[in-house]
Amino acid sequence: MTRKPDWLRVNYNSPERAQTEQLLETLGLNTVCAQAACPNIGECFSRKTATFMILGTQCTRSCGFCNVRHGQPEPIDPGEPERVAQAVVALGLRYVVVTTVTRDDLPDGGAAHFADVIRAIKQAAPQTAIEVLVPDFQGSLAALRIVTEARPEVISHNMETVAPLYAKVRPQAEYERSLWLLRQIKQLAPGIRAKSGFMLGLGESDAQVQVLLKDLRAVGCELLTIGQYLAPSKQHLPVQEYVEPARFEALGEQAHQMGFSFVMSAPLVRSSYNAEQALEKPLI
Repeated sequence: MTRKPDWLRVNYNSPERAQTEQLLETLGLNTVCAQAACPNIGECFSRKTATFMILGTQCTRSCGFCNVRHGQPEPIDPGEPERVAQAVVALGLRYVVVTTVTRDDLPDGGAAHFADVIRAIKQAAPQTAIEVLVPDFQGSLAALRIVTEARPEVISHNMETVAPLYAKVRPQAEYERSLWLLRQIKQLAPGIRAKSGFMLGLGESDAQVQVLLKDLRAVGCELLTIGQYLAPSKQHLPVQEYVEPARFEALGEQAHQMGFSFVMSAPLVRSSYNAEQALEKPLI
């Protein structure tokens, strides 16, 4: 699959985008928007919003779909939490998403640094709602507890794909472990919303997607995003199918009927795209 259909073609630039990029550069901050080559970067930066990526730019895992670099991780930057908080204030964000590269080299997977970032934002911008998109922490309940005790409004962990494709798409992850983490979010902190997302176009079947949706609801996932996989380069997994927008709409409606309180399902949807809209929905 080499030619993108028209509904996946995006061209969005503005003076505000340049201002956002300049601010991030000045503060020495990374975003998953840039590192993962998100197609919505122009729109989001133009709205003066971004998804901050903490703990460096080198990931300890090598997922077949991801554009984030894989290599020797950088040392933890103790000044990063404060700079993220400064950016939140400067951009006037009322809702912020913070994610990370996976840091399997750290004993807590970076959980304490996540908590430091959450606390720094809360101190600098107490009215700002915080969503953190976390790795699986290699199944460490203690690490997840560190994050829940910092009390973000939303904790997200993406399933990314259906169970039978994990060995190819996420070779260092485990389907059941990711489901376990989502279940533990609600067990440790019922007031924090649990969120996940996955991609279409990797070769999954409709039946496999149905199993994934049921599994997510069974562990208490409330917020859901579904988007089209786009290969960042020829070295990444190839796109098996460009899924029609109508299919995304149908899946979104089905997910609502299954009990998800908030669903975004469209080809260009990504896990943090317009994430603030989720807080307009009541808890299940």
